[in-house]
This record gives sequence, C-alpha cells and structure tokens, in this order.
Amino acid sequence: MISAFERTVAFRYLRSRRQEGFISVTAGFSLLGICLGVAALIIVMSVMNGFRYELINRILGFNGHVTVAGSGNFNIGNYDQLALKLAEIDGVLTATPTIEGQVLATSTNAQAGALVRGVSREDLERQTLIADNIEMGSLAEFGTVPGVVVGAKLLQRLGLNYGDNITLISPKGVPTAFGTVPRSVAYPVIGVFDVGMYEFDSSVVFMPLDQAQVYFRLEDAVTQIELTVTNPEEPQAVREAARRVADPFYVLDWQQANRHLYGALQVERNVMFLILTLIIVVAAFNIISSLIMLVKDKNADIAIMRTMGATRGSLMRIFLLTGASIGIVGTLVGLGLGIVFCLNIESIRQFIQYLTSTELFPSEVYFLSQLPARVEWVEVASIVVMSLVLTFLATLYPAWRAARIDPAEALRYE
Repeated sequence: MISAFERTVAFRYLRSRRQEGFISVTAGFSLLGICLGVAALIIVMSVMNGFRYELINRILGFNGHVTVAGSGNFNIGNYDQLALKLAEIDGVLTATPTIEGQVLATSTNAQAGALVRGVSREDLERQTLIADNIEMGSLAEFGTVPGVVVGAKLLQRLGLNYGDNITLISPKGVPTAFGTVPRSVAYPVIGVFDVGMYEFDSSVVFMPLDQAQVYFRLEDAVTQIELTVTNPEEPQAVREAARRVADPFYVLDWQQANRHLYGALQVERNVMFLILTLIIVVAAFNIISSLIMLVKDKNADIAIMRTMGATRGSLMRIFLLTGASIGIVGTLVGLGLGIVFCLNIESIRQFIQYLTSTELFPSEVYFLSQLPARVEWVEVASIVVMSLVLTFLATLYPAWRAARIDPAEALRYE
C-alpha cells in the first residue's frame, strides 16, 4: 500500500520549481508523447479496422461468398438444377444464377468501361446492399420492363440523368459477312444505386437475367452461380463441398478472389501498429531520463528521508508513483482524445477540407466515399494496457536507483 507520506512526496516532485524547470519540461514532453502515441494508435487502428470492415462488407454484400463459374466460353447450362443442389449444401443460404460480362457504356457525352451483372429481380432484392441504397427509381419495375439499374458515379461519368438511355456495347458481337460487329443496345435507366464504394458505383450495371441472356447471346445459360454462406469469415468448408457438387466448374471463395487486398490490409495494419508503438516506447524512455535527472537532483532529499526513517521500499514507491502518474495521465488523455477523434472523424475531415480547399479522401483512390473508423474496444483496451505496462517498466530503474542511494555518501558532497 502507498502511504499518505509517499503520495505527498511523489506529487510534490511532479510540481515544477524554477531550479527543476528542465526536469519538469522533460516530464511534460513524456506525458505529451504518451498521450499522442496512445491517441495515434487508437485512431490509426480504428481507421484500419474501418477500412477492412467496410471493404469486406461491401465486397461480401455485392458479390457472393463462394462463386461457381465456367471458363472462357464454357458457361453453365441447366443452372436451375445446379443452383438447387448447391443450395442444399450445409451452410449455404442462397444460390444465385448470375451473368457477368464486360461492356463499353456510352452516351452522347462520354464513354466508360462497365460490368453488366444479369440477375433476377428476386435475387437483386435479396442483396440488401443494393436494395437499401437505391437513390432514384425502384426495383419494382426491374425485369418487368426493359431497363437497367446503374451506379450513381457511372451515371455521372456519362453525363446522364435518371430516365435517359444508356448504350451498352458488347465485344461479343454478331457475325456478318464483313466480320463480327459489336452488339450495341440502348437501355433506359430505371434505377440508380449508391453503395458508397467507388469501384461499384462507377462501373456496375444490373440487368434482368432474361435480358442479359439475350444481350450476351447465352440462350438458356449463365456465367456463374454465387453462393452466400452462414459464416462468411470461414467459407472453406462450403467451397470444398461446392467443388464436389459443381465439378467440373471452377469454385472460388471471396478470400481467394481478394487475397491480395485482404492480405495487404492485414500486413499494413500490423506494420502501422508496430511503427506507432514506437511513439509510446520513446515517451517511456523520456520518463526514464526525466526520473533519473530527478533522482540526481533529489539526492540530498533522499538521504534526509532515509536518515529520518524512510525505507528503501518507501523511496521506490515514491518514484514509481511519480513516473506512473505521468503514464496514467498521458494514457487516459490519449484514450479520450483518440475516441473523440474516431467518433467525429468524418466531420473533422470535412472541416479540414473546407479550410484547405483540398480533397483529403478521394473516393477514386480509396474506394470508399467516407473515411471509416471502427473502434474495437478489445483492441483499445490492449493499447491502454500496453501503454501502462511500458510506462510502469520505465519507472523501475530510476526508482531502484533512488532506493540504492547511500545517505552518508549523498550528504558528504552537499
């Protein structure tokens, strides 16, 4: 237990006096370093978690967790029967026949590459990421009248408005006596979606499945069947079961399809944690240096306390409390600063953009239209504990050194 005497002396040493100005400044910088280190770790790790969460959830919400696909011109016929068999696999929620094809989307003003996805209205309505983010129009007419649903950014790139016609040109054209002529068809825009991910909003066109079969000349076939599973984080078991059912078609899960992005996010997250931890380590070394200077300056005081009956353990507790107070206060202030910043990060970004008149988070580069931050409290707790442990360890040597001072030797040179 720490006595009232030890608390009084420890907190007295934390207060600045003129002759101890440099020591107090060093201790202040140590506190500031710990505060900034903890805040930076919380903010950066929350942003990294937000990126990972938003990207994966949008990828999973847009695409299937496991995909069964043909190769080249080898498409999937009798897809209804195969979809029923795949839906019976343990862990599979839905099996959605889909047509995918690259096209050139054009208007009188511009052109852009696009990905056409042919699905039925029922399957598209089950994709809540799309169904809940329809900005204009609705899915009620999808499949009942000719028309497509396009991303808001693609519509903007082409200079079109809701209700205009968008022309889709497919490289799989019509063979003629003069060669293959690309197939060009104009479709009215009957719906516009905005899911907040630039890659999807700027390039995807949804087309009714029967219209896509006619457009891509697939007759009664699809290019792939997408499966959603009960446990998206571990799709391996479903993938292997689907491979046995769907042989000889290719079977790929979302982790394999996005392994470079998934791996890069994980590596970047770990590296940023290690780099930012160095801020706290440097601040801990500052605590060591400031306490060592404080012990050196208080040699006479320590000797007098020893002669008055203070034990070595009492002196150790005094300097442990002095250093630990810097670490605890710095950690708590950094914790509060980091949490407040994370909770208001998008507002802060907008404010900084307004002041600087620059775009800090272009969606074309970062894929997302808003800066995400996801606070994981277990991770925050580990950062706080790590900071407290490092600052406590930093106080051990100076406290031990103070306790080892010989009163006679210290007073001899005073």
